[in-house]
Amino acid sequence: MYFYAVQISVGNKTAIIVGASGVVGGHLINYLLASPNYSRVVSLGRRKLDIESDKLVQYVIKFDKYATYAPLVKGDDLYLTIGTTMAKAKSKEAFMKVDYTYALNIAKAASDNGMNQLMLVSSVGADSDSVIFYSRVKGELEDAIKKLTFWSIHIFRPSILLGERPESRAGESIAKVIGKGLDFILGGLLSKYKPVEAETVAKAMVAKAQELDSGIHIYPSHWIQKLSEKEDALRKV
Repeated sequence: MYFYAVQISVGNKTAIIVGASGVVGGHLINYLLASPNYSRVVSLGRRKLDIESDKLVQYVIKFDKYATYAPLVKGDDLYLTIGTTMAKAKSKEAFMKVDYTYALNIAKAASDNGMNQLMLVSSVGADSDSVIFYSRVKGELEDAIKKLTFWSIHIFRPSILLGERPESRAGESIAKVIGKGLDFILGGLLSKYKPVEAETVAKAMVAKAQELDSGIHIYPSHWIQKLSEKEDALRKV
């Protein structure tokens, strides 16, 4: 991997977000639109969002048509939150297509177009050598992205995401209680597996993008929580 010798912008930036209709992306786009550091927010997705803002530009794209959307992936910071589940994908091939092929193609387009920073939502346990299919795909994506020519890459590895949808609230509450209970019993040994709010992940992503740290950075779930808490504390000063 090598880095561009460019002047990285502090403000007046353009953010590209892919996956704004997802659990993290839904919170993320609100933070991006509210941030004074971004004058333009471009959303790329399969459908138009029900959001109105002078900052927001939306493109409805087909992820299978790389040549048609690649020129649109231009700006300063890429927020890549695209992903599905095995339940929705219904096959390993379909899951791989979304979580690996589509995600990597977007990242490649951004890299080729000279974007500076990539903020990627991955997953706890991501490992290209994992025997677990989901974790292996996430790890393979991380490995491929690390080879691209971004000035800065930030990889976020949250555990169970809370706040996904109304119908999942009961399950989320149970997951939160169990996670906290196990962490207390084991003295924090399972802290990286504790559930984390999707909004917390979004907040941490935007915060790290403003710190302008070059290189590759990986944040496990418990660090994502700390990053978000740090950002809240700074806002109160």
